[in-house]
Amino acid sequence: MDSHYRSFFETLGLPKLQVHHPLNHFDFRRPGRVILVVGPMGAGKTAFAAQVWRDSRIVLKKSDSVRALTRPCGSQADLRRVFFLRSRLDKRRFEGSPEDVLTYRGGCEQLGGSIADISSSFELERVVEEHPETGTWILDEASFYDERIAYVIRRLTAERGLVFILPTLILNFRNALFNDTAGLLLDAARDVFPLTAYCEHPDCLEDSSYTYRYYVRDGLECPAFYFDPLIIVGGDQQHDDGLEPNYATRCGEHHVLPGKEYTYLVLKPLGERAAAGDLGDLRQELTLLHSDPDHSALGQWIYQHHRGESERDQLCRNALAVPRLAERALVYLFAEQNLISEQVLRDLVKDLDLDRSFLVQRLADNRRPLDFSCDPPALPRAPREDHKAENRV
Repeated sequence: MDSHYRSFFETLGLPKLQVHHPLNHFDFRRPGRVILVVGPMGAGKTAFAAQVWRDSRIVLKKSDSVRALTRPCGSQADLRRVFFLRSRLDKRRFEGSPEDVLTYRGGCEQLGGSIADISSSFELERVVEEHPETGTWILDEASFYDERIAYVIRRLTAERGLVFILPTLILNFRNALFNDTAGLLLDAARDVFPLTAYCEHPDCLEDSSYTYRYYVRDGLECPAFYFDPLIIVGGDQQHDDGLEPNYATRCGEHHVLPGKEYTYLVLKPLGERAAAGDLGDLRQELTLLHSDPDHSALGQWIYQHHRGESERDQLCRNALAVPRLAERALVYLFAEQNLISEQVLRDLVKDLDLDRSFLVQRLADNRRPLDFSCDPPALPRAPREDHKAENRV
């Protein structure tokens, strides 16, 4: 307990109390900081940033004498002036929201000209140069950017005394470090605010630090496989088409992530063989993932290791009903593992008649955009119904 508050309550003659750390307003007097705000999806990271914006509106009304306290030495920037930067990829989360409004799950804030969309560290530098009066920069979903952005932020804090607040995921849905950018931001940070949320499992009240990705298919909850594309833009609306994911915060007990062993024991080695010129086994597995996942190596693994009737076993079996498993596996091998070439990817997409529009979107999300519009169409084949989620639970 803070000694100041302990003494205060003791002077009032109150019984012994457990006094927790107060929720302070943001301190605009401390320059040159990199502040990470981390937690699972839905933990309130953007809401934290919105509170900093509201605090800035209050302190900007203070007298001119305050200006000396919030101006880094030798800089024209004022730390009370806050600018919000969001990823251009992330604009799909709240389609229809006005350009000057910061929208998040818990509300919205109108920021006027103090908000912009960027897609790279170079654009960050450009916007900072265009607003020399701004001292505090909020970079939402900072882990979504290139690794260079961590070094740009380091330089701007060291040379100009600017403050960067970075609400971001550090762990991905696989409970691993989100990417190399996340690791570099951790190295650069001086302050970290970890946020948690209730586990969203209906039978649990534990604190949650994990992001759970799942799909809804024919009314069933289907957890994402480990090899699901790392970045899928969106996540603030509920989807039941099996194509777009849903997210929840979960504790360790209720976080379900099937297919990790399969990914490293089967899928990645198949990609490595394909990289060496032996494409046959990968083509066969992708064919089964596309048309008959129950009989693929993935399906065999799931039914061998999750035959029970526990909730976890049932959910892992449900995961086989998620559509576009072959496309998801290809995105993993191409965009994340760099094991197959662009030409091999195009050939497999054509030969197996895979969903090109799905691939275009997921590859763009993961910064490996491809255009299939000029590729020759697949040969005609008998129509195939999407794999259904029958007899899963």
